[in-house]
Amino acid sequence: MKRIKKIILIFFLCLFIIVDLNTYPIDGYSLTGIRRLLRLQLIIDGKTKDTKPIEGARKSINDIKLNLLGARGDSLASIPLPEINLQKSINSLFPNLHESYSLAVLDITLGKKIRYAQRQQDRGFPPGSVGKLAILAGLFTELQRLYPDSFEKRQKLLKNTFVKAGPWAITNVHTVPFFNPETNEFFKRTVQEQDVFSLYEWTDHMVSVSSNAAASIVWREVVLMRAFGNKYPVTEEQAKDFFATTPKSELTGIAVSVVNGPLRDLGITEDEWRLGSFFTSEAKKRIPGSGGSIGTPYGLMKYLIAVERGKIVDEKSSLEIKRLLYMTDRRIRYASSSALTDAAVYFKSGSLYKCKPEEGFECKKYAGNVENYMNSVVIVEHPDGTTYMVALMSNVLKKNSNIDHMSIAAQIDRIIRKN
Repeated sequence: MKRIKKIILIFFLCLFIIVDLNTYPIDGYSLTGIRRLLRLQLIIDGKTKDTKPIEGARKSINDIKLNLLGARGDSLASIPLPEINLQKSINSLFPNLHESYSLAVLDITLGKKIRYAQRQQDRGFPPGSVGKLAILAGLFTELQRLYPDSFEKRQKLLKNTFVKAGPWAITNVHTVPFFNPETNEFFKRTVQEQDVFSLYEWTDHMVSVSSNAAASIVWREVVLMRAFGNKYPVTEEQAKDFFATTPKSELTGIAVSVVNGPLRDLGITEDEWRLGSFFTSEAKKRIPGSGGSIGTPYGLMKYLIAVERGKIVDEKSSLEIKRLLYMTDRRIRYASSSALTDAAVYFKSGSLYKCKPEEGFECKKYAGNVENYMNSVVIVEHPDGTTYMVALMSNVLKKNSNIDHMSIAAQIDRIIRKN
């Protein structure tokens, strides 16, 4: 009897451990090998001292679902006309804000009628780092080409393919996390040419901390996937030879196709969203751009809807994109609003600013006097079921619009919940 009780006790202890290990983000680490996620779990468990993620950022990766599968999503094959009451409430936000503010809002709360509102939804802006979402769609599109019948093989390639940064990472300013699970050593710095990460980790760096270096590296690998097909991954020497011997016009054609083709497949037109050039200067030397980049709230909203419908390649790819958007390193700008603390937030921001000499004006980050773009795309899921999506873009000169974006986030949240 004692032996049986002991076996039962061991069983429940093991069950407890299994359940504990399946909380965010350790399950993300087991699936992806993204080492920073393991460190976050150590922080949550109290084994490493650092700031714990806020409540809304602790969702289990297994609990992340797509909200618009089936008939409900099919009803959004075309974005609906604005709903009168929601539109009226959204209009009330902007009399005292800069005229450039443009947005699209879609309330998809389950059990309620889907509602849409907009302001200057077709106005074009340089998307900045929001454009990295196009690279994300391109990556999963090419992975599907390599392994059309196995998402598991696609994940395995992402997890087990390690690539060196090389000169494509230069220049960059965003720091990325380095964590050694064996020594527990952790630090952050900008990417250097000798750095090596898995393709999953480069993708995470591109999204979670918006590393321009990582974006150029992931885009480079997507180009190689298209060029080499089932012979990918290739050696560093093969990649160097390919980029050195292939005509630049041909490289540009491939690069533009792999990131913009998936957008067109989603019904996002060239005027609604296009990505024209790499994110680092050295990458641009190796693959010249093709015109400028542009985005609109309408085009970005189409992308968010496609994610929730499982239409970016397939359901599993769309879900993985949504997971990557959830695992942001920290919430900034729109996503940092206190109104969203307890909510699950799937988020990407982007900014681009430029200054010129002007008497009495001091150029500062995100406060340019020539251009000063700040953009956000976000899916919000509250514990009470309130769920909505926002694409917000602005160009307010000489002012960091971070606080305004936070304020707009709180006001939109209040409107959605009140209505």
